[in-house]
Amino acid sequence: MILEICCASADDVRIAAAAGAQRVELNSDLFHGGLTPTVGALRVAKQETDIPVITMVRPREGGFCYTELEFRTAVEDAKLLLENGADGLVFGFLHEDGTVDVERTRILTQLAKSAGKEAVFHRAIDVVPDWRAALDVLIELGIDRVLTSGQEAEVSWGAATIREMIDYAAGRIQILPGGGIKLRNVEKVVREIGCDQVHMSAGRSCVDSSAMGNRAIHFGGCIYPPEDVYRMTDGDHVGAVAELLKGI
Repeated sequence: MILEICCASADDVRIAAAAGAQRVELNSDLFHGGLTPTVGALRVAKQETDIPVITMVRPREGGFCYTELEFRTAVEDAKLLLENGADGLVFGFLHEDGTVDVERTRILTQLAKSAGKEAVFHRAIDVVPDWRAALDVLIELGIDRVLTSGQEAEVSWGAATIREMIDYAAGRIQILPGGGIKLRNVEKVVREIGCDQVHMSAGRSCVDSSAMGNRAIHFGGCIYPPEDVYRMTDGDHVGAVAELLKGI
């Protein structure tokens, strides 16, 4: 049973690995679903752990159909991440109608494969109009793994579809359940789906009071988050899940 933790920093990666995760997905900006991390975060994370670090390649929030320059940026980021130790790339490219962008997916897949690394298609699969057709395309392109919540808001609600995906894939591509998995439901999810790996985040709130000298100042958008709170992986949560999965 592989436990993959969604991380947003080198600290997160170190905590997750120490707590028992077998693999991590490194991102930035988890609030927007995860964007491309910095090369610095990847390099430091690789110095801190020997478990696989899969890196997100997503140039912006808000969908998966990118402009020409956004895609060129994604390609350059992918090259830099691979050059600096990424054990795989996770990405998703769609057309405006929600179908898989075959050519762009092929380019990123070939980049990963040429470096001897994994290619993972993320939860963009959850918004395609026909997941079977999408899986057929991804299998043909050589994608190693698909992250999915079963086209529902949470894995718990999409469990039946994920089981169907696993059956349909028939070992041709890995199906990784992720989305809404926590300690409270992970055992039920694993038993219902019959999967051999899960993806989850396990964040907790931390406080940094350095920006509190002037409470009139905000650095975010129009929905102002507290400037003294940030998120970090909760090692106790990861450890509890890892221990529970050993018995399944």
